[in-house]
Amino acid sequence: MGIFSFFSKKESSFESFYESLNKRPYSYQLEKDSEQEVLTWTDEKKVQLVIDVFKQVKKINRKEDNDWRRNSTYSLLSSFLAKRKIQYGDKLIEILNFILDDLNQFEINKSKNQDFGGFFIVVYKPILTNILRFQTIETIEEKQLLVQIKAGLEFFDQNNYNNETKKTIQKIEQVLFEEENQSNSEVKVKPTYFIGEDGFKDYGNDLIDTLKEEDKNYFFTLLNNAQKASGSKPSKKYLTDSKKIIDELGSDQFKRIIHDLFEFLIGFKETVVENKHIYNGREYTYNTTVFLDSYNSDALKGLVWMASLFHDNKTIQTLGKLAERCFRKIPEKGQAASALGNACLFALYQSKGLDGIAQLSKLKLKVKQNSTINLIEKYIEEAAKKLGITPTEVEDLAVDDYKLVDCKIEQSFDSYKAVLELQSIGKSTLKWFKEDGKEQKTVPQFVKDKFSDKLKKLKDKQKQIDQTTSVQKERFDRMLRSNRVLSIDYFKEKYLNHGLLSFVINKVIFNFSNEKEEKQAIFIRQKWIGLDYKEVDINQFNHVALWHPVTSPTEHVKEWRQFLMDSEIQQPFKQAYREIYLLTDAEINTRTYSNRMASHILKQHQYVTLAKGRNWKAQLIGAWDGGDEDTAVLLMPDFNLKVEYWVNALNANDEFNDTGIWNYVTTDQIRFVNIETDQVIELVDVPIIAFSEAMRDVDLFIGVASVGNDPTWSDSGGLPIYRDYWQSYSFGDLTEVAKNRKEILQNLIPRLKISKVASVSDKFVIVKGKIRTYKIHIGSTNILMEPNDQYLCIVPNRSKKNETENLFLPFEGDSGLSVIISKAFLLADDDKITDTTITSQINR
Repeated sequence: MGIFSFFSKKESSFESFYESLNKRPYSYQLEKDSEQEVLTWTDEKKVQLVIDVFKQVKKINRKEDNDWRRNSTYSLLSSFLAKRKIQYGDKLIEILNFILDDLNQFEINKSKNQDFGGFFIVVYKPILTNILRFQTIETIEEKQLLVQIKAGLEFFDQNNYNNETKKTIQKIEQVLFEEENQSNSEVKVKPTYFIGEDGFKDYGNDLIDTLKEEDKNYFFTLLNNAQKASGSKPSKKYLTDSKKIIDELGSDQFKRIIHDLFEFLIGFKETVVENKHIYNGREYTYNTTVFLDSYNSDALKGLVWMASLFHDNKTIQTLGKLAERCFRKIPEKGQAASALGNACLFALYQSKGLDGIAQLSKLKLKVKQNSTINLIEKYIEEAAKKLGITPTEVEDLAVDDYKLVDCKIEQSFDSYKAVLELQSIGKSTLKWFKEDGKEQKTVPQFVKDKFSDKLKKLKDKQKQIDQTTSVQKERFDRMLRSNRVLSIDYFKEKYLNHGLLSFVINKVIFNFSNEKEEKQAIFIRQKWIGLDYKEVDINQFNHVALWHPVTSPTEHVKEWRQFLMDSEIQQPFKQAYREIYLLTDAEINTRTYSNRMASHILKQHQYVTLAKGRNWKAQLIGAWDGGDEDTAVLLMPDFNLKVEYWVNALNANDEFNDTGIWNYVTTDQIRFVNIETDQVIELVDVPIIAFSEAMRDVDLFIGVASVGNDPTWSDSGGLPIYRDYWQSYSFGDLTEVAKNRKEILQNLIPRLKISKVASVSDKFVIVKGKIRTYKIHIGSTNILMEPNDQYLCIVPNRSKKNETENLFLPFEGDSGLSVIISKAFLLADDDKITDTTITSQINR
């Protein structure tokens, strides 16, 4: 017997129904036979069930019957019925009165009625939405009731009880508008504006009001449709209907409006909003950080989907920037607007050509959220399948060459010529030349006045080029995790003959091979040069791959490092000086796991941020059930491997923040797992590049996030029981990163003006000051003072001049190296230090 069979009984339907629910009071789905039964009912019988549900809700709201076991069932019934097309007949007024009565009770004494908000969302709203969708509003009384319900919901919404009321208010307005104008022969469109309460609302609505009346009506229709946007991607009908309206509005006008809206959002900052909530008769106030209200986010998502109909460069560039803004993290909240950002990803994926894929490739390196990275990779893989190539090849194809010739773009502005030239990764120059060839230092006023739009496009292109070289540098660095081998023809076509990539691979070492030999060469000034400084003819080779130092003997690696130092060649990323991690005897003995990076204490937020930045899937753990441990995972599909790094919560002195996130984690073992079989493999079977790169990443996490790198950690409290770790890490053995740093310092310090008082010894840079002698640890950058190894705390001042700024370094990005040199320069003249926080320690 189905659970709805109680309707055949004479007694109170809900009393019988309640008895049938005692066995499963917290069920979250209706029984199948019950669903089938109700589908056979007449509208009259369905409406009667709605009324019975409302009666029971009224009892709870009046505290006559506070049995909350029924709550989930009421919401299930309401949602189930709301999906059916029902004609309410003469019962419509009774149902509307039920809703209005509870709204009035809420307004009369909102401090005592805590239940209406929840019941409106799960019980009243589905039925009210059903009425607004399927029922014809005919009588004056029905219209008046809807007007009163709308007023009640507006009061309800003002008190910030939930986020479900604004759209219901809009639906009521739409129904009333249509009923009022249905007999009018003139076509009218209900004014539709952005309704979310945020900083974007006023800007967006002001922009709408600047439109001509006819354009405004078209945009009202588009925005009304956009506000209904739901799901992860638009339906074909949604895009087809939108295109018809956009064609009437005009594509250029539509793009002008959305570009304006999107560009405002790209530069828009979050706002702090004060919220009020009443509980048990008391009003509570709290602040939240808001980027976009959910209603405006939904509407903008719908507009972004419409933007997927256009494939011009400006739209694609704008969508890429908007996605990046949406995925920017808000502290203690997460991504600013993930749903809107995902809509941008869809629109970029849908774009014709490869410009949208280029934006996705760039975002993949900038976004930190695992789910977002997965979605980007999915879109790139789908694009690759359509073209019948690999995802990496798609990313190669998607890189714009910007029509660069010999790393330059020349553009005429009547008698003036602009020359945009690449200088280094992420940096280009824009120079101006007169007709006689003389350079003009600033942009000619004539160009600003007559060619303002053309000038803006050129400057925008310069920004895009600088961003692209930075992104591609990072992509090449990540390629060192792979074993990708290219044919020489593919390499020349996609890299050497590419206007931009040919610049990015400048000063990068590649390994060329054929059936007989291998040879490494570096690309300098459009030539391939070997270790013997002779030019290499790469045409005699069949294949090429990025050279990884772990694949070469130690002496060979040292020769390349010396080559860079002697030639003063700075590589765009750390290649020759890349840290190398080889299997140790201890790891051979443990067989399936490595403890090399275990037993460290890391600042959790810093570690997770670094891990995500290196494409590891890691998450914050906290003081909740199951929040004691995490396994960070790096996928290495080229080797059919995933790497696991285990971390555990450091639960000491309740060290977690206001949101329950542990401040510190301790590190554990590293394992390598076969992706296909999910079996842990022995370390001796792990390819040397995969092993070295995984270890390098983890060493980076420790080298940056370890509490041992914080000069203030010990003195500011830290965790007293773990100060031995801080001491041992701060002045202990050097990691591979620090060993590389030591090698550079040994070459660099003799060239500095402090060379007479500074030297490298064991684990330290020794600096003989006028007052004391100092030992700067090459790993942690912390300092000991002789003669008693007293600790000296110096916090780096980022506002001061960077002493390494004008020094040659064979690669960029080692902040620790800069800190060591800055401290060495400071301590060499310790008698001139005026900072009392430092002098008080030196003179102690």
